[in-house]
Amino acid sequence: MRDSPLPTKRRRYDAAFRAEALRLASESRSTQAAARALNIDPKRIYKWQKQVLTPVAAAQGAELDPATAAELRQLRAANRRQAQELEILKKAIASCLL
Repeated sequence: MRDSPLPTKRRRYDAAFRAEALRLASESRSTQAAARALNIDPKRIYKWQKQVLTPVAAAQGAELDPATAAELRQLRAANRRQAQELEILKKAIASCLL
């Protein structure tokens, strides 16, 4: 006779739930508030956010050959750099107009 309770199974979240959780976290004032609203661990949302930002993890879902995956990583890195440059230029223009 066992005195310990049976282990519980891990809950699996589908892609739609993950997308909704990430959207809520981005619109919310904090990721922890979004996690409380969804009744899940905040670490799980942080992990999903990291997966979305990692090009290799994003390419895992698609069946890509190594050359295409490498090109995708390069393009996403260039896109991030250009977005940062755009933000810097917007701030510079805003400070000049004041």
